Amino acid sequence: MQIVQTFPALKSMYCFCPSPRSPPTVVSLQPFCMAKAEGAQDGGSHWDTISHSLVLVQRLEALLIQGNGSDVSLRVETPNADEVKVIQAHALVLSLQSPVFEEILLSRNSSMLVLRESSDCAAVFDKFIRYLYCGELSLRLDQATPLHKLATKYQVLSLQQGITQYMTQNLARDTPSGHVAGWYEYGLQAGDVTLRDSCLQYMAWNLSSLLQSGEWVTISSQLLMSLLQRSDLVLQSEMELFSALEAWIIQNDPDGLTAENALRAVRYAMIPPRELFLLQTQSTILARYQESVRDLLYMSYQFHSASPLQMAKYFDVNCSLFVPRNYLSPVWGSPWIINNPTRDDRSMSFQTQLGPSNHDANKRVTWNVLFSPRWLPLSMRPMYTETGAMQPTRVDGGRPRIIITPATSSTDFAGVSFQKTVLVMAQQQGKVVVKHVYNFHQSTEENGDFLAEADLYRRTSEYLMDSSLFLHIVVKPLYQTLISTKN
Repeated sequence: MQIVQTFPALKSMYCFCPSPRSPPTVVSLQPFCMAKAEGAQDGGSHWDTISHSLVLVQRLEALLIQGNGSDVSLRVETPNADEVKVIQAHALVLSLQSPVFEEILLSRNSSMLVLRESSDCAAVFDKFIRYLYCGELSLRLDQATPLHKLATKYQVLSLQQGITQYMTQNLARDTPSGHVAGWYEYGLQAGDVTLRDSCLQYMAWNLSSLLQSGEWVTISSQLLMSLLQRSDLVLQSEMELFSALEAWIIQNDPDGLTAENALRAVRYAMIPPRELFLLQTQSTILARYQESVRDLLYMSYQFHSASPLQMAKYFDVNCSLFVPRNYLSPVWGSPWIINNPTRDDRSMSFQTQLGPSNHDANKRVTWNVLFSPRWLPLSMRPMYTETGAMQPTRVDGGRPRIIITPATSSTDFAGVSFQKTVLVMAQQQGKVVVKHVYNFHQSTEENGDFLAEADLYRRTSEYLMDSSLFLHIVVKPLYQTLISTKN
């Protein structure tokens, strides 16, 4: 259980406990009781501020608990249920905190307000009302959605934003049945773009975890297609994705069109031909929908049998079938653990297969990588006027940068450009997750915001695990179409 403490007029500054087994954590936006007086000069006069707002909050809470001076009763009913909650409240507090309550109270004709809420919202309604009085509430993960519903329904913007932030910061929390997909569906239905996009990005960048969870087979067909169409998915291989899709189809038995669209979103050209052949002979789902994906399988086999340069003369190799995702297999890249990343420059080398085509299966490319913790662009470096003076390549005040270049050039590179992707890991709720994904051609300087949010000098930074920065580098060949256009 956690406590979200807010006050509508104050700015957010959240801090959450890392484990569901930890004791309740106070999450505050601003101290309610000022420890020191703030002074201001105005025309020679000195003004001091004395704040006892914490005492006021305590008295408001006592007013709610004891019901003293109550002038309105809230009767919370649930359809098809006998249980009823009655809360003694105060019209002034409700009206100040919620424009919806204000409108209802202006048009009421009795001291009793009957409110009909779903069972999940009714179960947390007392927490919601307490928030209106005290500016704080305690909650579990499973209570976040109904509290957000109430905040949205009654237009309590501060609580709505606070719950959204709580949810986006607890995506990595372990739950028996999973919760991220459910939060995504709710964010989509509620029109909460921040929640929706945060959940979708988290699932895309940590897809292997979702595929291995019980939540995967429960996701909607809409969410399934949203994920399958993305190129930034982080997972072991395209084969892992197909196996998970097969399990989803078996479990949900969707209509034919949904199954066909999902199967056509698989990038079969990224699966080695031997594994692709086994799929055709062993997969019951692929056998059932063979005709729907026959053209994709045909192009994939051609892709594996000819050089990409030859393929590019006859096929549109820019289509998604030939675009890799962020595969964690050693064929595509390498992990890199940088100990004490603020200390000095580091370098390493690794090899990848030239491309996903079986035609290039025996061809390797060696990549040299340089990490600089404090790099400054040329335009920001100090100028030297002495003849022959050399400018330092690294100075204090710079920002982290990674450069990735091939060790040698080759004619095999013709018609191919290599996109480099750096996955930045972070530790959240005791779990290592992908926090950021950076794409570039040669240097992270092309992004401008590489590790901009990471305070690598702070030992407790979520980006550091055992004082080390955990990265994973992926190299993705992108092919250029050479089809001539006839006038």
